[in-house]
Amino acid sequence: MADGAGVANAGLRRVRWVALLAFCEKMGAWRVRLGLSKRSPFMPQSAMPHSPFYAHLSRLRFIKRWGLMRNAVEEDVAQHSWEVAVLAHALAVIARDVLGKPVDPNAVATRALFHDATEAITGDLPTPVKYSPAMRHATANLEGEVCEEMLRLLPPVVRPALKAAMDHHEWPDEEAKLVKAADRLAAWLKCRAELRYGNTEFEQAAAQVRAKIDQHMLPEVRYFLDTFGGAFELTLDSLMQGE
Repeated sequence: MADGAGVANAGLRRVRWVALLAFCEKMGAWRVRLGLSKRSPFMPQSAMPHSPFYAHLSRLRFIKRWGLMRNAVEEDVAQHSWEVAVLAHALAVIARDVLGKPVDPNAVATRALFHDATEAITGDLPTPVKYSPAMRHATANLEGEVCEEMLRLLPPVVRPALKAAMDHHEWPDEEAKLVKAADRLAAWLKCRAELRYGNTEFEQAAAQVRAKIDQHMLPEVRYFLDTFGGAFELTLDSLMQGE
């Protein structure tokens, strides 16, 4: 069994390296995808008739999440971003109105809406690949670089507003914690939904994500789960009947 496990682990490592090489090749073309190679860096902004910024964001709906898993219901990055924004807004309202913290729910929701915007270029990396040591090294500064290049596609007058939403380094610590908590909460709710559909493929993922939530439990998340969490397990008929 030990030899079999060793062969399996070696095979997994090879798969991750193949994924890494494919990812690096993909990143070699990302500037072309952004349209940056099609104009001179000295070209005035006014000479570019149309910015592709929002067109790139519109393609988030084509990027599937949980790519290594068998999904009963597929999820794309645009859908996930909306769900995280709704959950982050809820957590921020709880922080402000229940816990008395000076938090702006609208600002938190906006940042959550853009939290995966760079995946319009990079795609969604599966967790086992994204957090492997080789990939961590390869992508250490990638997200920030892609963010900066995407922001350059915008007219200068609107760039600061979008930078505040997209650039994670611009986020106040309290808001960043709420967005991260909402991101984990959305992932756990997705896993729970898959389990309700009879898809046992998500059992381990559900346990791992819930462990992360518990490890980094915020009072806002605790309040949300106690107040709203149970309803996510109900059917439509039960929801309509107010059970």
